[in-house]
Formats: sequence, C-alpha cells, structure tokens
Amino acid sequence: MNPSLESFSQGEEIVTGQTLDTNAVWLSQQAVTMGFTVTRHTAVGDKLEDLAQVLLDISKRADCCICTGGLGPTSDDLTAEAVAKAFDLPLIFDEIAYNQIERFFLNRNRQMPECNRKQAMLPKGSIRLDNQVGTAPGFALQQGRCWFAFVPGVPSEMRHLFLEHIQPTLKDRFDLIPSKLITIRTTGIGESDLQERINKIAIPSHVQLGFRAELGEVQTKLLFPHDYPNQHIENLTQSISQVIGDAVYAIEGLGQQSVDLVSVIDGLMLSGQHTLAIIENVSHGLLAAKLVGVSWLSSAAYVQSLDKLCQQFHVENQPNDLFSTAKTIAQALQDNTNADMILIQLTDDLDVNTKTQNGLTTVTNGLLVKGKYAQTIRTIAGNIERKQHQAAMLSLDLLRRYLQGKAYE
Repeated sequence: MNPSLESFSQGEEIVTGQTLDTNAVWLSQQAVTMGFTVTRHTAVGDKLEDLAQVLLDISKRADCCICTGGLGPTSDDLTAEAVAKAFDLPLIFDEIAYNQIERFFLNRNRQMPECNRKQAMLPKGSIRLDNQVGTAPGFALQQGRCWFAFVPGVPSEMRHLFLEHIQPTLKDRFDLIPSKLITIRTTGIGESDLQERINKIAIPSHVQLGFRAELGEVQTKLLFPHDYPNQHIENLTQSISQVIGDAVYAIEGLGQQSVDLVSVIDGLMLSGQHTLAIIENVSHGLLAAKLVGVSWLSSAAYVQSLDKLCQQFHVENQPNDLFSTAKTIAQALQDNTNADMILIQLTDDLDVNTKTQNGLTTVTNGLLVKGKYAQTIRTIAGNIERKQHQAAMLSLDLLRRYLQGKAYE
C-alpha cells in the first residue's frame, strides 16, 4: 500500500477565502506523481491551539505531511510555536538561519527588522531547510507516525524548498511506487454529460475516476494502481474516450506530454502548413490573445458592432440571417488576405459589449476553408468576462474539430 500524505495550510487568509490555496493543489499533484496516496487537506487559521491540535492529530494518522504557511516574521505567523506546543519541543535559536536571513536583507541594501529574528527560532531536533529565495527557512522533523516538512506559504518559496530539499528526502525515506495517471482532456462538454457517458463503461473498483472542471474545459482523470497492466490501461482509456466522443481533444499519460487546447491546435496548424485570419466580437480580443506567439496567425480583428463590420466589408447586414451575413463577411475577408482559413465569431446581440448583468447571448462561429464554410451556433450565459472566455473557447474548439477531422456541434 502506498504511504499516506496530507497537506496542511495555515493562515487566516486561506480559511476566509482571501487567498486561493494553490499550494495544496500543486503539492497534491507532486505527491500523487511520486507514489503517495493523498488522504486529506486541512486548513486552519491563525489560532495556536487549533494549529497544535491538528498537528497532533496528523502525527497519529499520516505517514507524511507537508505544511505551508505561518513561517513569517509577524505575530500571526504561529507555525513554529504550534509545533513546539504540540510536541513539547522548545524553540532553539539557529545561528545559520539567522545569518541567511540577515544576508537576504544585506544583499538588497536593507536593514533587517528585529522581528525577522523570530524566523531563526526552530523546534529542537528539527532539520533546517535552507531558503535561497526568501527569508523564512523551512524545517522538518519526525513526530509519531508522521514525517513533517514545514515550508513558507509563498508559492515560489514553497516550490523551491519542496524541489530542493523535500522531494529528494521523500524518495529516500519512503518506498514509493508511482500510480499511473491518465488525463482525458475535453472541451465543449460539461461534467454531468461526461459522467452520463462514462456510466456506460464498467470501471474496475481499484481504478480511481475523477474530474477537474475549468472554464471551457473538463479533465477526466483515471488513476491506475502501479501494477495495472499497460494494455488494460490503454483499452479502458480508449473505451472511455470513444463514449465521450469528439469532445476529446487530447489524452495525457499514454506517452504524451501535457498539452492544452492551443498547443494541440498549434501542432495541427503547423503540420498542415495552414494560416489563419480571425474576426472576433463576443470574446473582446481574448481569442487573439490566446494565440499570441503562434506563427500561423496572419491577422486578427476585434469588432464591437456587426453593422460597422458589414460596412467595412461592404456587406449587407441581414438581421434575420446571421448565417449568411457571417459567411459573406468571411468570404470578403479571405479575398483580402493570404490566409487559407478564416475564423469568424459574431453575435446579433448588439448590446453584448455593454451588458454587465447575467443574460443569454447567441454566438455564431464560422470557419471558411478553401471555399467550404462550417458554422456552429451556441448560447452562452454569465457576465461579460465569462461570456468573453466562453466565446473564445468555442471559436478555438471549432478550429480544433476541423483540424482533427471531427464533427461540428
């Protein structure tokens, strides 16, 4: 059985929602990849008694715990004190840690405040984890069943200490056999629809199924035991991908590296030696922004008004036939560009750029390639920012489906 690992986040800003705890997400991903079973994530505010009690509880149930936050110089940074209280360990002044903190300020031509001395007070018997990118050293110790590592809550410092000190130690201390993670990446389909389709497949009880939803994408994750046969992994992954259908744009974990939607499109555009021109409306320039740096985007335009766009291309706006209007504009644009593909995104909701309240907007996406025109029509909802992102993802998905030879929806 894989050793168990918990993450423990400290700070009032975490439990009150003022700060998004990205550390726990990142640490869990690292731990699973290494071969741990992540069993729990706990967050506690700046209360000494609560912190100490949680540490005591963890020491009895987990094999390892990575604790983030509470190592700063201010009065609300209580991690070292909580460790001392929980395990009856006095705090000892660490001169090397103090010198490192002092040097941090000297290198920046600043005087070290006296309160930073607190960061050099470490629990007796702990191992100092030197911090090269901040003032707070981390520390590690064994208590009860659990090996604890304490690191700053600043993400850059946390990651530095984990990769530099903690990860190598974990590999030495624990017998780790990584599980096998497969990620099926989809766009244009929601979690509930995914679940309904996947319900058609019998998934073995020892294979863990999970979902991760983002705006415009849902990832279906399959975690297999380390000794699960590769052929069975491929067969189950293929079966699930088939029942999901054309919404699948990439599968990670079967020899493929991690990719996002733009990366997939970029590879397909380059291999096909295509060039693209775009006109966007609802996405307010976000579509072009997502394609910054690609070599095949020949032109991009954001238009606020459908009427002005029609005037620009000398096209008659047909209010009751947006299909014809969009197609005619795409053809006119292709006549004025060297791009072999035209992607156009429009709405007949002329107030879409000024609305701030939630509401429905119908988005028309059209793709013109070598005289052939395909179109999707979708209704999106939410505030301006959400519509902006949804519209950009719908446009990219139309392009992706064409390049992968999949049906338009």
